[in-house]
Amino acid sequence: MASLYERDFHAWANEQAALLRAGRLASADIEHIAEEIESMGKTEKRELVNRLAVLLMHLLKWQFQPIRRGSSWERTILEQRIRLESHMADNPSLRAKLGDAIAEAYRLALIGAADETALPRATFPSSCPWSFEKVMDEAFWPESSS
Repeated sequence: MASLYERDFHAWANEQAALLRAGRLASADIEHIAEEIESMGKTEKRELVNRLAVLLMHLLKWQFQPIRRGSSWERTILEQRIRLESHMADNPSLRAKLGDAIAEAYRLALIGAADETALPRATFPSSCPWSFEKVMDEAFWPESSS
């Protein structure tokens, strides 16, 4: 028979929280609790990569397709900067993972920018040309590369 963890995650989570609050560690499902905590950390890093990918893709489009610049791209850039700022404030330890996150996000941004602009991937720099601080700077709007 499947465990409560496998049958009803919500009920399992509530049960484990009650056990931890009551100090009943011996009764808690420590292995699955640890697994879920690790998973939460991975989720926070994925959120960072996803938001960076959207921001970087729009910055690339802004730079390499200036004729199509519009309020929608501007709004997306501004929104992602705010959401990233908030996410980093909530998870300051992610700063240590920024290098890897930017590299991964940029690979995704290249795919999206090439697809949405119909420009060859080779049009764009092969690695991210901007630092995290630069892409987060409200005053930064990449100039046209033409």
